[in-house]
Amino acid sequence: MEIERWGHIPYSKAHERQKRYVGEIAAGHRIETVVLCSHPPVVTLGKQSTDEDLAGWSGETHSVERGGKATYHGPGQIVCYPMIKLDNRGCGIGEYLAALERAVIETLAHYGVKSFGNKERKNPALTGVWEERSGKKLASIGVAVKRWVTSHGLALNLDLDPLAFQGIRPCGYEANAMTSLEAVIQKKIDRGICERHLLDSLFPLLQQKEQA
Repeated sequence: MEIERWGHIPYSKAHERQKRYVGEIAAGHRIETVVLCSHPPVVTLGKQSTDEDLAGWSGETHSVERGGKATYHGPGQIVCYPMIKLDNRGCGIGEYLAALERAVIETLAHYGVKSFGNKERKNPALTGVWEERSGKKLASIGVAVKRWVTSHGLALNLDLDPLAFQGIRPCGYEANAMTSLEAVIQKKIDRGICERHLLDSLFPLLQQKEQA
């Protein structure tokens, strides 16, 4: 599995690159890849999005093939796009979403933050990670699967950004339902260190199962 860091990249460029990688991985022309990046402010609209999700947003938007509703991406997030083959793991989408949640929960624990994921796996609208104390959402998760190869992934709200999520209903919630790691612990976060924690938590969960 390969790690790529795309830096601060326009969403449209990252989206097109993801789609190309998915095709190449499915065809066996590229090894599985996990991407870390961030984006300029943008709202992406998943398959369950409605007009009400854009209550007052006037910036860039993209309709995409992932599940879920409207999601904000901005420079204060760590965005992670794992492109892996689920059929190599005997893994369903629900198990994969739970693995992404667990990786975020373990990452937040490094900062003394207790959090939880979806407690009702049959209700995908509850996918994500919430801080236990405040009940506010720290990470949004939405994926797509094509030919058993995943794309899209997770966005962890790292830096305090008072303008983030304004003008939309993120994942169907009010904007004030969201928070960031910096806001929770009242301390600036080193992005590089947090990314390492996330990868360290994510990789064991994404390992291929032994073939019988």
